[in-house]
Amino acid sequence: MPLEVKTPTNDLQTILGAGGSIGVELAKALPDYTTRIRLVSRTPKKVNESDELMAADLSKAEDIDRAVAGSVIVYVTIGFPYSVKVWQEKWPSFMRNVVASCKKHGARLVFFDNVYMYDPDHLNPMTEETPMRPTSKKGAIRKQVVDMILDEVEKGQLTALIARAADFIGSPNGVIDEMVYKNFKKGKKANWLVSVDKLHNFTFIPDAGKATALLGNTPDAYNQTWHLPTDRSKLTGKQWIELFARQMNVEPKYQTVPIWLMSLLGIFVPIMKELKEMAYQYDRDYVFDSSKFERRFPDFKPSSSIRAVRAVVGGL
Repeated sequence: MPLEVKTPTNDLQTILGAGGSIGVELAKALPDYTTRIRLVSRTPKKVNESDELMAADLSKAEDIDRAVAGSVIVYVTIGFPYSVKVWQEKWPSFMRNVVASCKKHGARLVFFDNVYMYDPDHLNPMTEETPMRPTSKKGAIRKQVVDMILDEVEKGQLTALIARAADFIGSPNGVIDEMVYKNFKKGKKANWLVSVDKLHNFTFIPDAGKATALLGNTPDAYNQTWHLPTDRSKLTGKQWIELFARQMNVEPKYQTVPIWLMSLLGIFVPIMKELKEMAYQYDRDYVFDSSKFERRFPDFKPSSSIRAVRAVVGGL
């Protein structure tokens, strides 16, 4: 079905966790659908001139309820610090409060999700039907919050959809941006986790934002899970490194970071300790299939790998 062009409504659409990469790209896309956008975070900043800003502590139920009140659609794009301890403390209570407020105020919920809960033995390919069997602590937490949403949907108590992305490209803190682009920019070798010979897809951040806005404003997309549009070209880690090197006019030099070294580096670089449990995503092929979305919205073409890399190198 082709994309429909409609006149924007004045329905209030709210983004919880509006300051991150996804929240910003989503906010850029929403004016096609509504004239009322509420951005909620500790220190929200306008993306569009007409944005309504609401400062809130989203760890508090009363602040979440205040943010959701009056909203027709609520998007969850919040990103808690990348720490198992923080996730265990923050995610379940946050999602319980969001679900409760959406039910109370009759708001539709759009949850921006990742693939951490998928069975590591079924990563090639990953579809919306891939079984959920997390082997990491972070994956278990993501499954817990997804189950909260799906349980309420199944009981008919909540209208919601899950918009799921692969690893990001085009995010300031994305793994490929950090390990490859920023290292090359500093004159260093690229880093890659575990093995450069495995396939790995990346979802381009601007595509994810636009697609999430589209799904949120498509009534028949609700009460389903959707993989966000992601280029199907199958590139290995080494090919991604070479792609960046060509665009940046540098030698495609790299070094791999084996699991044992991640443990050692974790003593000095905390993020490495946190990444260790997710290293399985780099020791096997990681292929993200978004064909369901592409069939439903054939006019929406995912950005090619080369276009995404050029955008990153060009400063987006």
